[in-house]
Amino acid sequence: MALANCTTIAGADGRELKKHGSAFFPVAAYHDDLRREAVPWHWHEEPEAAVITDGEARLLVETEVYQIKKGDGYFINTGVLHGVEALTDSGCCMHSIVFHPRLVGGSAESVFWQNYIRPLLLNHCFTCGILDGSVLWHRKACDSIETAWQAMAKEPQGYEFQVRGSLSQLILLLHMHQPEPKREPSQRELRDAQRIRTMLQYIQEHYMEEVTTASLAASAMISESECLRCFHKTIGLPPMQYLKQFRIQKAAELLISTEKKIGDIGAECGFLDTSYFTKVFRELRGCTPGEYRRRERRYVK
Repeated sequence: MALANCTTIAGADGRELKKHGSAFFPVAAYHDDLRREAVPWHWHEEPEAAVITDGEARLLVETEVYQIKKGDGYFINTGVLHGVEALTDSGCCMHSIVFHPRLVGGSAESVFWQNYIRPLLLNHCFTCGILDGSVLWHRKACDSIETAWQAMAKEPQGYEFQVRGSLSQLILLLHMHQPEPKREPSQRELRDAQRIRTMLQYIQEHYMEEVTTASLAASAMISESECLRCFHKTIGLPPMQYLKQFRIQKAAELLISTEKKIGDIGAECGFLDTSYFTKVFRELRGCTPGEYRRRERRYVK
């Protein structure tokens, strides 16, 4: 099977470092179980397409939040900051594909690149496309994503042609129905995007340590007030609240995947006081760390 493990590793600017596929076949398919692990804020140069196969999810795309359910899909354009999480405790699963545009477009001189790929990638009004089945082309797009994913999963003879053909059909549908470009993003919008990427990466690298609004702001070389404004505008949360959620997410992953003691996991995730760790975990997950570990391990089995 050509499926890959879904773990997001970002670099110093928040850009995802994982290679999706290979130079010979630049595409990767993932099965994402959002009940076990949310997809944290990140970005990559390759477009991403996905279909929800079970449950409901919250898709976070820069300053927008979308609720998507089983049967829905989405497309994330190049370089767009995004994340995905389960909408409820009942969980959510999805099939996602991340691919380099050259898989479909070929060389930059080709008619495919010039007439279809390039206009889509450069359309700043089209950061994300939600495919909720409300029109026929949405359903065709979701079918194309799922067909490509299944080909990656089963790898029949010549599956590479099927993957490329399905993704080509997806690109054509998106090209035909993309919104008209209205304006280039302002310098302030571009600056804010870069700042939030830097600060999110700082959290990912230092969440085990003491992190303050001051240290977070310093990482992006801005004032604390600018830090608060950027988080409110882009993430919709104060930075310390986002930090708390990120730490609990990491703790939840360790509770399932390791035998470490609960107090040690809390400390490893930045909670030096076990009782406070338990209190915050209950607030965000609706149960204690111990209850969560027992419940999720039964679910995995």
